[in-house]
Parts: sequence; C-alpha cells; structure tokens
Amino acid sequence: MPTAPLIDFASLPLDQVVVPIEEIREVCKQRGQFEMLDGILHFDLKSDLVVGFKEIRTDDWWAPFHIPGRPVFPGALMVEASAQLCTYHFIHRRPDLDGAFVGFGGLDRTRFRATVEPDCRLILAGRCIRLRSRMFTYSAQAFVDEKLVFETEVMGVVL
Repeated sequence: MPTAPLIDFASLPLDQVVVPIEEIREVCKQRGQFEMLDGILHFDLKSDLVVGFKEIRTDDWWAPFHIPGRPVFPGALMVEASAQLCTYHFIHRRPDLDGAFVGFGGLDRTRFRATVEPDCRLILAGRCIRLRSRMFTYSAQAFVDEKLVFETEVMGVVL
C-alpha cells in the first residue's frame, strides 16, 4: 500500500523554479547525462521538505534504448534523481560540509508504482527522516500528474 504523499499538491505552488540548475550544480557533482534534476520548486529547511523536477522527454539519451518502441524512464534513474534532490537539501542543512561529495548509501522500502513515459514532468519530493554527522536518510517520492509513481528511503554518506 502506498504511503501518504509528502506533498499537498493543492497547497504547494509547483509552477515556479526557486533553485535553478546552475545552483544545483554547485552542490551536486553529477553532470551531463547523469544530471537528474532540472530545478527545485520548493525548498524548506524548517519542515525538512524539498521538491524538485525532471523533464522526461522523448529525445532523452535513454529513450531509444529503454524500451525500444515504448520508452519507459528507468527506475534506476528515478532513484538517482531522488538521491540528488535529497543530497542538495542535506548539504544545505549542513553548511560545514560545503564542497563535500555525498555518495549513495542505500535504499529501503523501494516501490515502483507506475511507469513513467515521455513527455511528462516528474515531480520529486524528499523529507529528511534521519540525520547523522556524515549520513542521511530521506523519505523520497516521485509523481506524474499528481500520481505516485515511485517511493523509497534513500541514504547518502559523505565520502
């Protein structure tokens, strides 16, 4: 059974980018094909909530290959997008770690609830649930047209 959504689509404005890709690049080191965020739509350190997005397009590098004739956004890339979103939030919670590289630490309670096909906007949400000096765990979800398509607990570690 899916968990409750981390975001309330009716009360959270998701039509304006509050953190553009240039600012995300200052924190997240992935580049090129592995940049999985196009922007952040909501950023709140007090409520530990961050919401971002990735435009899923028919001309994306993976689309001709996964799956030919019926492109489906890979689940592994949803995981990566969630990890990048949560890393961005974590680094801002921990300004003493500015410039640090955060690596992938693991996943728990991961479920893929629906396929994600181009062209759409994948909305990603993350909320901190555990914070340690060099590790974090966030609850993360992804939505298309307000429908939950993916959920997990993502862990990151400062390397």
